[in-house]
Amino acid sequence: MDKIKTVDSFNPLKVIADPLRLQILRLLMAEAATLSQLGRKLRIHPAKVRYHLKQLEEIELVELVSTREIGGFVEKYYRATSRALLVNLAVTPDSQKGETVIALGSHDLALELLAETLAQDENTPDMFALPLGSLDGLIALRQGIGQMAGCHLFDPPSGEYNLPYVRHLFPGHPMRVVTLVRRQQGLLVAPSNPLRIKGLQDLSREGIRFVNRKRGSGTRLWLDQKLDEQGIPSQAVSGYNWAVNTHLQVAQAVATDQADVGLAVLAAAQKFQLDFIPLFEERYDLVIPEEHYHSPLLVPALECIHTAKYRRAVESLGGYNTGEAGKEIVL
Repeated sequence: MDKIKTVDSFNPLKVIADPLRLQILRLLMAEAATLSQLGRKLRIHPAKVRYHLKQLEEIELVELVSTREIGGFVEKYYRATSRALLVNLAVTPDSQKGETVIALGSHDLALELLAETLAQDENTPDMFALPLGSLDGLIALRQGIGQMAGCHLFDPPSGEYNLPYVRHLFPGHPMRVVTLVRRQQGLLVAPSNPLRIKGLQDLSREGIRFVNRKRGSGTRLWLDQKLDEQGIPSQAVSGYNWAVNTHLQVAQAVATDQADVGLAVLAAAQKFQLDFIPLFEERYDLVIPEEHYHSPLLVPALECIHTAKYRRAVESLGGYNTGEAGKEIVL
């Protein structure tokens, strides 16, 4: 019996999408059972259990493990073929160009611009940027979803960005870390900064409403480290538990007066005409498994990063430095 089995195609996903079949599967993950036992637990006739069990058997999520004769009747015991099921599937927009590049991880406007640039060229594959957060993006990449992950994870003990995390999550796996940009992050506040917010210490002030980023994002991890260093408990920050997925959502929350302050990139502040209090500059990298790095699918994206046209467009967003764009580190 496997500890974890991965679903990475549509057919098994369709089978377990049925609530009753999913419940049968979960019961059989806990312990082996007969049709009659499952029927009693689910309060349905064993014949109905047999119908759904047969479909789970066909996709090898359930198996017969033993039989027992009781009073002239043969009882068959079934169990799940794994203790847990990991659904590992990305659904992306239909592209007329064929296969799509999937870029997971941290939200970034320069990465979105790269995707837009590729979309405008009918001879290059489309790119779909999925904002999961830096850490979740790397984990998804390790699970085989997508070809690259954008991240900006700072490791205080080493003083490095991203490399310690990649080494930890991909031990023994050849990887490429390609710098996309350096970018400025800081606090976004309303025009003219009416609440006179100056830094992180103001986040715990009474009446200040904060909008946070989701757990696992590089921005959230940086904030948590700094709050801890400054002795500011997260529960003292009003709105700490309100988390959004992207820098633009942070900016929108401040621009629409749903929050007084949020942490995001300068480009997001400029897009919504907000004031910006700079706090730090960071390196944003693209993490690519070696086997994808050499794939023709990624060549147009990697070549685009080096072009003067793309770099000018990125720097026009505000708060971006493309001086190291395309620089590679082999791990």
